[in-house]
Amino acid sequence: MHAHLEDLRAEISDLPTGDVERLLGALARDWRLAQLTPADRALCSYAQKLTLEPARMSREDVEGLREHGFDDGAIHDAIQVVGYFNYINRVADAVHVDLEPEMPPYPGPPA
Repeated sequence: MHAHLEDLRAEISDLPTGDVERLLGALARDWRLAQLTPADRALCSYAQKLTLEPARMSREDVEGLREHGFDDGAIHDAIQVVGYFNYINRVADAVHVDLEPEMPPYPGPPA
């Protein structure tokens, strides 16, 4: 996540500056601390489970997203994006890819 905060900053630039910084700070620490919509919370929860416990994914997980307004196309897109980032981050970690010089150092573990 930390590598993509600037990308997210650009996506939410229509929010007041203080709101952007609070949201980014909360997301960098733990997405559950951020003031997210119920749909965004559902999506983050789904992404976390898919990342950490993929074998436990169930039909109920998909239904939970549908209850928050996600259609099959949006769910498919989410699965593809989460899966891709999990893959590419594992590849980068496996070969010890260094951060780009302009990136801040990795933050410590969540408090």
